[in-house]
Amino acid sequence: MKLTKTLLATTALTVAAGASATAQDMADSMTLVSWGGAYQESQQKAYVEPYLADNPGVSATWDESSAEAVAKLRAMNEAGNVTWDLVDVVASDAMRLCDEGLAMELDHDEVLAAAPDGTEASDDFGDLIVSDCFVPQIVYSTTFGYRTDMVPEGVDAPDSVCDVFDLETYPGKRALQKRPIDNMEWALFCDGVAKDELYDVLGTDEGVDRALAKLDTIKDQVVWWSAGAETPQLLADGEVFMGSTYNGRLFSAIAEQDQPIGMMWDMQSFDLDGWIVPAGLPEDRLARVMDFLKFATDTQRLADQAAYISYGPARDSSAPLVGKHAELGIDMAPHMPTDPANATNVHIYDYEWWADNRDDLDAKFQAWLAQ
Repeated sequence: MKLTKTLLATTALTVAAGASATAQDMADSMTLVSWGGAYQESQQKAYVEPYLADNPGVSATWDESSAEAVAKLRAMNEAGNVTWDLVDVVASDAMRLCDEGLAMELDHDEVLAAAPDGTEASDDFGDLIVSDCFVPQIVYSTTFGYRTDMVPEGVDAPDSVCDVFDLETYPGKRALQKRPIDNMEWALFCDGVAKDELYDVLGTDEGVDRALAKLDTIKDQVVWWSAGAETPQLLADGEVFMGSTYNGRLFSAIAEQDQPIGMMWDMQSFDLDGWIVPAGLPEDRLARVMDFLKFATDTQRLADQAAYISYGPARDSSAPLVGKHAELGIDMAPHMPTDPANATNVHIYDYEWWADNRDDLDAKFQAWLAQ
């Protein structure tokens, strides 16, 4: 059910009040929801720890449930007990939560920091604000990593997403995310569908069947994952030859852990990730989370996050501040999914299409998995 106009007006006033609340009006704890692993650690280092240092007596607890954010917020709303204060979600999930009235609509220029030169937040984030409820943090991609020491002798290392479907040249287990997103597009692309026709084809029953039929060709060699940390671990343990995950997770395994893993950027799937504020928070919790949100999404904080993980900051003003890895001292720019050398053949993930079709495709995909 969508928020009524009256509730929206009340919410806007509450948000504005929260943005200017004094410390004594704010809760002294926050429950933040993210994805775990290297990404959550980058959030912890770049803005949670600095915020807590500036606000003695305040604590923050992580819940690593972002992959189930939509279902869990629906359940919390039904029960009338929202225990989360700020939730990290992908753009398509933010759209769904906003449409259902489970996330608050925000005036970005009212509640977020301007850029250092005075540019308002809405202009600094630009087109990445894809929903009135969404505060972008990063541009990331889902792509493939592979074990460099498991490439068959006399064969070139895999460099095409379609190598994932080539079990003859590249035998071994694959790790794929246990959801239709990306898998369906990659399957259709490798079945001969042009990139600019992927969603037209996927929007038909025949197209869905075609994608699943292509996935059938490797189904018995797939290890399905739900958390982004699983593929790097499967690769590190040698349990799979190649697998999909978020580019930042692969960067961590390669650059920080020195694992024998290679990156395969072909048809990397660009996506956005950011925050939503759950609807219906008590005033003291809302005041605290809005204070934190303004801090955590300013120009410097988003640039700081890029020192810990290879995701591009969502603010234009942050990009020039991206420098070297905080611990390794390596230049981070070449490891970003947006680097020209990595972006020669990119899949632009259509989060609007998936926001409209996700529930239906999820049901069909899960039914196929159970076969």
